[in-house]
Amino acid sequence: MKLYRGLYAALAGLLAVSFALTVYFMIRGVQSDAGLAKSSEYVRPHYHFVLIPEEMDNPYWRSVQKGADAAAKKYGAVVEYRGPVQSNLSEHIKVMRESVAAKVDGILTQGLDEREVAVINDAIQHGIPVVTVDTDLPGSRRLAYVGTDNYAAGLKAGRYLAKATGGLAKVGIVTGSFESTGQRLRVKGFRDAVAEIPGIEVVAVESSQISRVQAAEKAYKIFREHPEVNAFFGTSALDGIGISAAAQSLGQSKTVFLLAFDAVEDTLTLMKDGKIDATIVQKPYEMGYESVRLMVEIVNGKPVTERHVTPVNIVLPADLPLSRKAERR
Repeated sequence: MKLYRGLYAALAGLLAVSFALTVYFMIRGVQSDAGLAKSSEYVRPHYHFVLIPEEMDNPYWRSVQKGADAAAKKYGAVVEYRGPVQSNLSEHIKVMRESVAAKVDGILTQGLDEREVAVINDAIQHGIPVVTVDTDLPGSRRLAYVGTDNYAAGLKAGRYLAKATGGLAKVGIVTGSFESTGQRLRVKGFRDAVAEIPGIEVVAVESSQISRVQAAEKAYKIFREHPEVNAFFGTSALDGIGISAAAQSLGQSKTVFLLAFDAVEDTLTLMKDGKIDATIVQKPYEMGYESVRLMVEIVNGKPVTERHVTPVNIVLPADLPLSRKAERR
């Protein structure tokens, strides 16, 4: 009996200690939460959004991400940045489906291809709002678009190249992707702009698959197959860089007019060095910021305008100090 009484006493003691520790850690947890609530540096996020770029490591999309993060900080959101490492439509759609399954509060995605329409519509069906960024899919049920009017950007590019070359040019185009709606619109706008100018002919259009290496390879191919080419238009952020590399390797930098797209750092450096003549500059930071701001309004039931078109400008080497300042914002 003494043995049992000793065991009961020991068990009772252990239970008392366990209860005391439970109470202690509950109190510490409450104090910790209270401390976090009082901290001016901690804001519990109200919304969980996902930003899905064409490819994660593209410097252009990093600028979009920066704008989105700035807006997220202001509006009490967290923006998860997820997508393919390199351009891959199947992977892009997979991330969209995973975001729907995770029941995020909103999806911000580039409208790359018509095959995304079903996924966007499915997200809306599940009560998850979708805003397209940079490239639109107006045939889907997306609630808003923020970004460039890509057809108008192509028109501007074509008109500028025609003026800069005096209306006499054999043009090679290197475009990021034949699958991308936005890239196709830029090429179409460019073609339409130069169609009525007898002295300008588009001799070839090649796809770089959003790769500066492939952009260089495709530019080299155009040089080889069309030795008369004396102007190039690169329609995505890495194309101008790749075209410039091919032109330099062939000693053509001084004889070929090169119009690039976007103001990534390597493009600006090549412009400063006289290797790229001009670039079409979008507003990726503003796209990211505005898309998050709009999404917050949508989630809160506020009506929003369907299209929010951000401007594009033609930047020349003489404009670089201003454009660099604008990029840093």
